[in-house]
Amino acid sequence: MAKNLLQKIWDAHTVRQLPNGQTQLFIGLHLIHEVTSPQAFAMVRERGWKVRFPQRTVATVDHIVPTHDQSRPFQDALAEQMMSAIEKNCNEFGIKLYDLNSDNQGVVHVLGPELGLTQPGMTVACGDSHTSTHGAFGSVAFGIGTSQVRDVLATQTLAMDPLKVRRIEVNGELPPGTFAKDIILSIIRKLGVKGGVGYAYEFAGSTIENLSMEERMSICNMSIEGGARVGYINPDQTTFDYLRGREYAPQGEAFDRAVEWWKSLASGPDADYDDVVKMSAEEIEPTVTWGINPSQSVKISEKLPSPESVPSDEKGSVEEALEYMDFKANTPIQGVKIDVAFIGSCTNGRISDLREAAKIAKGKKVADGVKALVVPGSKKVLEQAESEGLHEIFIDAGFEWRDAGCSMCLAMNPDKLQGREVCASSSNRNFKGRQGSPTGRTLLMSPAMVAAAAVSGEVVDARDI
Repeated sequence: MAKNLLQKIWDAHTVRQLPNGQTQLFIGLHLIHEVTSPQAFAMVRERGWKVRFPQRTVATVDHIVPTHDQSRPFQDALAEQMMSAIEKNCNEFGIKLYDLNSDNQGVVHVLGPELGLTQPGMTVACGDSHTSTHGAFGSVAFGIGTSQVRDVLATQTLAMDPLKVRRIEVNGELPPGTFAKDIILSIIRKLGVKGGVGYAYEFAGSTIENLSMEERMSICNMSIEGGARVGYINPDQTTFDYLRGREYAPQGEAFDRAVEWWKSLASGPDADYDDVVKMSAEEIEPTVTWGINPSQSVKISEKLPSPESVPSDEKGSVEEALEYMDFKANTPIQGVKIDVAFIGSCTNGRISDLREAAKIAKGKKVADGVKALVVPGSKKVLEQAESEGLHEIFIDAGFEWRDAGCSMCLAMNPDKLQGREVCASSSNRNFKGRQGSPTGRTLLMSPAMVAAAAVSGEVVDARDI
C-alpha cells in the first residue's frame, strides 16, 4: 500500500526516532499569539537560549484584544500585560508580529492562510487547540501546550507520538442551506468527541472536494472537537488557486515548481488507512448543538434525545447536559429562545461566512431582546466585508459590527455572556462556561443559522427564511 499524506509529511519532517517511541519532528511554521507565548518566552530567556529559527515563527494578537474599543492601554490590566509581553518578546527575538497597528492583524488561524504562510506539505504548530484548521491546505497542523511552544522556539522541533489515520469520506451534493459547519457537526455527532483520539482525520470524497478553501478550513478547524490531533484535506487545484499570489507563497516559476511537489503529497488511490468512514451529504441538514460538547447535536428537524434513547455509556452525559441547559428531552430544537447571537471565530469568521449571514439579515431586524455581534476574523476580512457593504446590512439590521478578534468564542476579552444567557454561536465549543459566564449556554450552528436565530429571537430553520 502507498503512503497517505500524513505519512509522507511525517517522514519528510522526521529528525530522528526517540528511544521512547516518539518522533522528533521538525516544525516548518510556528504561529504564536499573546496568550500561550509569554511563559514560553520566559522559559527560553531563563535558560539563556535563543529562538532557533525566528523566521519560521509568526505572531499575531487575537485572543484577549477587545473588539469594541482597541485603544491602549487596555482596560483589562492582564490583557495589557499580555500585549506588552508579546511586543517585547517579538522585538527581542526578531519575530514578525502582526499587532493592532498592522493591516493584517487577525485571528491566528485566519491570518496564516490569508498571507499564504500556510502551505501544503508543512508541519504547522501553534499554542492553540484549533491549529488543525491549517490542515485544509494539505499540511500536518496541530495545537500544542506552553512547554511545547518553548520547545519549538528553542529547537524548531517537537517530540510527537505517531498517529493513525482515519479517512472520512463524504460523498454527494450538499443540500441547499447546509454548509461546512453542518458537515463537521454531523461527523462529530457520528464519531463522538473521543472518536478521533490517537488519529489524524483525512477528509475526502466528492462533497469535500467541491468545497471552497474557507469551507475546508471550517471542517479541519473542528477536527480537535472530535478528538483528532490532526485534520487534513489533500491539496488540489482549489488549494493552488487560493495560494497563488499571496504574500508568503512562492512566486512565478517557483510557484509552479511548488505545485508539482504539492501534488505529489496527496494520498494516492491505493493509500493505506487504519480506518475508513463513509457518509452521504444528502442526509445532512442544518445542525444545532443542544448540549455541553460538540457531539451533542441534532438536525434542525429533530427533537432532543432522552437519556433512555442513547447507549448506556452516554446516558449520564445526556442527563447532565439536559439539566445544565435546562432543556427537556424529546422537545424540538426549533423554537429555543436565544439572548445573544455571535457570528465570528476561527471557525466561521471569514468573508464567505459573513456573506451567508448577510443574505439572511438583509432587510430584517434583530429580534427584541437579542444582542447580536458580527466579528470579522481579521482586518482583511473586515476590509473586504466593508468594501462589499456587508457591514451596512448588519448594522441596519441591528447587529453590532466589531473589529477583528476572537471575541465571544472563548471570552478572554470583554465579549462575554451574562448569567444564564443562551447564545446562538458560529464558534467551535459549547462547553460549560466557554463564552464567559459559568452558567451561560451555547448553541453551535452555521453563520446563516445564527443570523436566522438573531432575527427570529429563537432557533429556526434558516432555509425557511
